[in-house]
Amino acid sequence: MTNFHFNGIERLPESGEIQQLFILMHGVGGSPANLMPLVNKLREVYSAAAFLLPEGTDPFDGGGSGRQWFSIKEVTEENRYTRVENALPALHDLVVAAQARFKVNQQNTVLGGFSQGAIMSLEYSVAHDGMVGSVLAFSGRSARLPTKAPTMSTVHLFHGQDDRVMPVSHSLAALERIEALHGHATLDIAPSVGHQMHPVLIDRALARLQAIN
Repeated sequence: MTNFHFNGIERLPESGEIQQLFILMHGVGGSPANLMPLVNKLREVYSAAAFLLPEGTDPFDGGGSGRQWFSIKEVTEENRYTRVENALPALHDLVVAAQARFKVNQQNTVLGGFSQGAIMSLEYSVAHDGMVGSVLAFSGRSARLPTKAPTMSTVHLFHGQDDRVMPVSHSLAALERIEALHGHATLDIAPSVGHQMHPVLIDRALARLQAIN
């Protein structure tokens, strides 16, 4: 793809060849800036990485200036997956275009997000197994528990024990299902942490990535 149009925040190395690509997605009603604490921490180690923080594809229909990847109005366990499925093609186009732009292969691509961004990341790893090497899913869930697990991507789940918006039981269920399907997944739970991108979870994400690199 030669025409690459990107809305959001990008942080690129000051010089040298780009060796890794991180695509990180905010939560519903949020903005790319919400993920800068994560980016700033990762850049301390991955100085040769490109970081893309895209805006949600649609304006948040709950009001305000935020964005969303799919609507949560009248969302149910029955219709959530279809909404995510309909949102995945735009994400796939972004992943493919970014990999081509920066000449980074799939294994050196990390996809992640917070809350709704985590849902998108988890479902993308199942729908497009092998397109990314690692997934970082903060305070998220599976849109529906998978019937197959990604075999060429490692899924890292991070959750606050006291999350009242997206209970930690969702990450526990995702881990159990992925492992039962012989996929590769980890889970870090932070006690006394709610629905937030907490520094403790950011530190665990960095540790998980360093353990496999």
